[in-house]
Amino acid sequence: MIKKLLKRCFFSVLIILLLTAGIAAGLGYKMYSDALRKQSLPDRIAQIQENPGYTPVSRLPETYLNAVVAVEDHRFWGHCGIDPLAIGRAAWNDLKSFSLKEGGSTITQQLAKNLYFTQEKQFVRKIAEVFMALKLESLYTKENILEFYVNSIYFGDGYYCVKDACNGYFGKDPGDMTDYEATLLAGIPNAPSVYSLSANPELAAKRQKYVLQQMSEYGYLSHGEQAAILSAQ
Repeated sequence: MIKKLLKRCFFSVLIILLLTAGIAAGLGYKMYSDALRKQSLPDRIAQIQENPGYTPVSRLPETYLNAVVAVEDHRFWGHCGIDPLAIGRAAWNDLKSFSLKEGGSTITQQLAKNLYFTQEKQFVRKIAEVFMALKLESLYTKENILEFYVNSIYFGDGYYCVKDACNGYFGKDPGDMTDYEATLLAGIPNAPSVYSLSANPELAAKRQKYVLQQMSEYGYLSHGEQAAILSAQ
C-alpha cells in the first residue's frame, strides 16, 4: 500500500515538473519571439557595429581573446551556443542554494542577454536567452559572436565596449594592449562594479590572477608565460 502510494506521488510530481517545464519553455519562446518581432537580430547587430568604438576581432590581441574564452566559457569553440555540462552544474548548485545564483551561461548566451534581455535573474528569461543563443549560432560564426560580445559588454566606469575600456583604462587602442593589460581587462566584465580598475584595482589584480590560471589550465599559457605576464606590470 505504501509502495503504491509512493509510486503515485512520484508520478504526480513528475507530471507537475514536466507541465511546469513545458509552460516555462512556452513562455520563454514567446519572450524570444516578441524580442525578435520588435527588432530583428541582424538589425540589432548592425546597431552595435555602428558604434564608433566598434573593433573587429582581427584587431584584437590573441592573448585578450584567449583570456576572455578561458575565463568566461572555455568550451566556447566546441558548443552550439549552450553548454549542457555548465547548465547541469549550475542547476545543481542552484537547487542546493534554492536560488538562481548560477546560470551556466555561455558567451553566446551572455551576448543574447546583452542584446535583448534584462540582467534580472528569471527562469523564463533564461529560456528565452537559450533560444536567442541558438539563433545567434545559426546565423553567425564563432569569431563573429566573440567580436559582438567584446563590443557589447560592460567594463565598468561607463565603458560599454572593448575600445572604450582600453582607451579609458590604458590610454590606448585594443590592438596595442600588452599581455598584462589584456588579461587584466578580460577579468573585469564578470563583475564590473567590483573589478573596475578605478574603484578596486587590488580586486581587479586578484581577478587577473584567476584569468591567468584559467588560461594555463586550458592550454593557452604555460606556467612560465603566466609568471612572465604578471612580472611585466
